[in-house]
Amino acid sequence: METEVIHRKSRFIFYSRSLWLFVLMLLLGMLKLPSQSAPDLPNILWLVTEDNSKHFLKLYEEGGAPMPNIEALAKKGIVFNNAFSNSPVCSVARSTLISGCYAPRVGAQYHRRMQLAPMPNDLQMFPHYLRQRGYRTSNNAKEDYNFVKSDLVWDDSSRKATYRDRKPGQPFFHVQNFGTTHEGQLHFSQEEMQNTATTTPVNEVPLFPYHPDTPTYRYTNARYRDLHRKVDREIGAFLEQMKGDGLMENTIIFYYGDHGGALPRSKGYIYESGLNVPLVVYVPDKWKHLAPVEMGTSSDAFVQFIDFAPTVLNLAGIAVPDQMDGKPFLGKGVTSKNLDQRNTTFGHADRFDEKYDLVRSLRKGKYKYIRNYQPFNIDALFNFYRYKMLAYKEWQERFENGKLTEVQRQFFETRGSEALYDIDQDPHEIHNLAKDPSFQMVLKELRSELQGQVKSMPDLSFYPEPYFLKKGLSDPVDFGQRYKTRIGRLVTIADLGLVPFKEAEKGLEIALKSAGPWERYWALITCSTFGRQAETFFKEAANMAKNDKENLVRLRAVEFLALNDRPVEANMLLEIMENATSEAEANLILNSIALIKMVKHDFKMKIPRNIFPSDWLKKEGDLVNRRIEFINSDPK
Repeated sequence: METEVIHRKSRFIFYSRSLWLFVLMLLLGMLKLPSQSAPDLPNILWLVTEDNSKHFLKLYEEGGAPMPNIEALAKKGIVFNNAFSNSPVCSVARSTLISGCYAPRVGAQYHRRMQLAPMPNDLQMFPHYLRQRGYRTSNNAKEDYNFVKSDLVWDDSSRKATYRDRKPGQPFFHVQNFGTTHEGQLHFSQEEMQNTATTTPVNEVPLFPYHPDTPTYRYTNARYRDLHRKVDREIGAFLEQMKGDGLMENTIIFYYGDHGGALPRSKGYIYESGLNVPLVVYVPDKWKHLAPVEMGTSSDAFVQFIDFAPTVLNLAGIAVPDQMDGKPFLGKGVTSKNLDQRNTTFGHADRFDEKYDLVRSLRKGKYKYIRNYQPFNIDALFNFYRYKMLAYKEWQERFENGKLTEVQRQFFETRGSEALYDIDQDPHEIHNLAKDPSFQMVLKELRSELQGQVKSMPDLSFYPEPYFLKKGLSDPVDFGQRYKTRIGRLVTIADLGLVPFKEAEKGLEIALKSAGPWERYWALITCSTFGRQAETFFKEAANMAKNDKENLVRLRAVEFLALNDRPVEANMLLEIMENATSEAEANLILNSIALIKMVKHDFKMKIPRNIFPSDWLKKEGDLVNRRIEFINSDPK
C-alpha cells in the first residue's frame, strides 16, 4: 500500500513537472502547435535587367541575343509575350513597380524628379506588407524611386543585400538587379568602336527600319547583344547559387527588363521598343497551384508594371490594397480564362531629364493608339544623356545632311496628334493608320478609351510640372481628386486638336479668354498643334505673349508664334526666363527654346547664365545647365 502511494506521488510529480515544462516551452517559443505554426510561404525572387525590351532576346525575336540561362528558365516557366512597363524610363517604371500605381495619378511621372512625392495615403511600398507577413525583404541594389521611402520597406537595400541573411526557415522576397545592359554601356567612343571587336557578327545583326544602315548602327546593335550575352552569364551564376542553396523548388522566380531598350527611339519613348519588356516566370511544382497556366508554355495575356506588386502580394496570400491600380496575374483567384481576357495596357511619357513631352498610349490587342498632346514636339529634341551615344549623333548628322529615308526621317519631324498602328503587321510603328478610312472605328474606340483613362485617374500632367510641384506635391492623389473636373476640362481643350480647325475655333476662342491660366495655356498648345491653320489667333497670341499674367502662358504664346515664323521681340524670351520662380519653370521654358532652335534653323539665341539663381546652376551637368549649353552652342 505504501509502495502504491509512493508510485502515485511519483507519477503526480512527473506529470506536473511535464505539464509545467510544456507550458514553459510554449512561452519560450520552443514548441509550436500546428495551429500556431508559421504559414508555408513561397520565396519570391526578381531578376531584373536594365534597359532591354523583348526585341533583343532570341527567346522572342529572330536575330535576338541568345540567353541560354533565361531560355532554360523559360522551358520550365511561363513566357509572357505581352508584358509592358507603363513608362519607358527607369525611375518612373520603378516607381510604378514599387507602388502598383499609375505614376501620372500619384505624381511620380517625371524623370529625373525635381522633388520626391509622398506615397498615397494609406498605401505603403509593397515590400512593407511582405515584411508584416514574415518575409525578409532585400534589394541589390537599385531603387530609383520618385517617392519618399519609409524605413519599413527593405530589411536591406544595398550592394551587399542578399537573401542569405534571413533567419532559418524565413521566407524571402529578394530583388537582384543587373546593370550590364544599361544605356550607359553604349556611350563608347569612336576610337573604342574601332578597336574593340564584338562577339556578335556586325554584319548579321538585324536593324530596325527607322535606323540608318551604317557601321555605327551595326556595331552598336552587335555590342548591345553582347551585353545581353554577358548579363545572361551573370544571371546563370546567380541561379547556380540558388541551386546550391537548395532553393529552386521553393522559390517563384521572375525575370524581366525594367523598361524598354537602349538603342535610339527606345528608352524614353512610348513605342513598343520602349515599353514591351521580356518577362519569364518560373513556378516550382510545390507552388504550381498558384500559376494559371502550365509551366513550359507561353501566354499572350497583357500584364503591366502596375500588376507586379499586386501579383507578389497575392502569391504571399496578402490582400491587395484598394489604392493600387493593378491586379494580380498569378496566385489565388487567377485562372487561365480571366488571364486570357487581359488585352490592354496604358503607357505614358513625360519629362525625361531636361526633355519635356506629354504622350499617352493605349494598346488593345494588336492595335496601338498614341496620343501626342504636343505634336509639334519632335522625338529627336536634344537630350544631353541621349546624345552621348554615337548612334544618336550620327542619326542627327545624317538628317541634317539629307541622308535619311522617309521612314528614318520621322524621328526628326513633327508628329500627328494621333497615331494608330497594327502591331502584328507593323511591329516597329512606322505606318500611321490614324487617317486611313478603313481604321476609323478602331481609332475612335481607342481614342475614347484613352480619354476616359486620363480623365478618370485623373492625369496630373495636364498641370505644368512647376505648378504641380508648388500646389499638388504635398498630396498628389488628393490634389487630383479635388481638381478632377478641371483636369477634365484641360483634356477637353487639348482634344480640340483632334477635330478640324473650323470645328475647334469657337472652343479655342473661349478657352483663350478664360479666367483660368491653364485653360489659356492648353488653348495655346492646341493652337500650336494646328499651326498656320490657327492664324486667326496670331494677334491675340502676340498680346498674350506680352501681357498675360501667367508666365508660362506667355511662353506658350511665344512658342505658337515662333513655330509659325511670326515675329517675336528679341528680349521677350529673356524676360520670361527672368520671371521664372523655380528651376522646374526655368527648365520648361528652356525646353521650348531648344525646340524652336532645332526646328527653326535660323533661330539664334544666347542665354546669360547670370539671369538664374546660382543654386539652379550649382550642379555640374544639371538640367538648366544642359539646356543653356545646347541653346548657346553654334549649329554645326
